[in-house]
Amino acid sequence: MPHRDPDDPPRRRGNRAPGHGTWEGDRPPVCGVVGREGGAVRLSVEGHADGATLNRVVREAVEPPAVVDTDDWRGYDRLAETGCDRAVVCHAAGEWARDDDGDGVREVHVNTMEGLWTGLRNFLRMFRGVNKEYLHQYVAVFEWGYNTKRVTPQFIRAMLGVPITTFSPP
Repeated sequence: MPHRDPDDPPRRRGNRAPGHGTWEGDRPPVCGVVGREGGAVRLSVEGHADGATLNRVVREAVEPPAVVDTDDWRGYDRLAETGCDRAVVCHAAGEWARDDDGDGVREVHVNTMEGLWTGLRNFLRMFRGVNKEYLHQYVAVFEWGYNTKRVTPQFIRAMLGVPITTFSPP
């Protein structure tokens, strides 16, 4: 989509307003859920980062009675409607992780997701700007790479379209 106003370059448009971005404001939000046990991630590019969108994203990715760890942003306040419990860390109070049962392991945190956002930003940075119309494709490639975890010989053969055989050359 060409942008017709040369006095309003993309970088300035993207940084115009603080807070959560929107599709219309040229800062489409990326919503994500990462599994605590399996480590699989699901990401999606959305039009808005409001409570209804977040509830839908969580509902599509999680099955009750899962516990969803979030920060204290109010957009997550209605997650109970998904049938999942919610554990909250309050960044405003300086809390980044919490040990609820006193065993020395901080069970409640959003560090995995925060690290994932850093990885996504670093991945997108090499492209030096991504059109919002294609952002979902870049995000899908990142999600696929994150979920793959290991590159095996079978994986390489599948990527190259080489059939898997039992024949080994002399």
